[in-house]
Amino acid sequence: MATVADILSRKEGRVYSIAPRATVFTAAQAMNIWRVGCLLVMDQGRIMGIFTERDILRRVVAECLDPATTPVEEVMSREVICCRHDTPLDEARTVMMTRRIRHLPVVGVDERVCGLISIGDLNAQLVNDQEVTIQFLHEYLNGHASVAHSPEMPLQA
Repeated sequence: MATVADILSRKEGRVYSIAPRATVFTAAQAMNIWRVGCLLVMDQGRIMGIFTERDILRRVVAECLDPATTPVEEVMSREVICCRHDTPLDEARTVMMTRRIRHLPVVGVDERVCGLISIGDLNAQLVNDQEVTIQFLHEYLNGHASVAHSPEMPLQA
């Protein structure tokens, strides 16, 4: 069964963050420069919240707040749902769907952030898995596949 570690092994290890007292304007600029949809709000290595594009729309623009003077800590999402390396991808996907979130920080046993996955990462993994399955079935139907080709697809007699 695929886990969060499988996605992280293919991603750049960088997690983008910002200080709680930084302005929304600074955060939005950083998100644009780094081409990311969220920033973890960190204070002395601890997750304080998460700041997303959705937060900008709902809590800044819709409330007519000034991004140049509004601190991120006033408009960030405070409840941060995290996962671990060994979290199955199906579980991560279910959490994202039921909680209506797009990003999951990955924490180690010491509760320190060691990665971040997005719904886009999960979708890309799903598409890749489906392509592998389709290729295997295509080869199998054309008599070119070996029985031991895919351990994820048990063959039934």
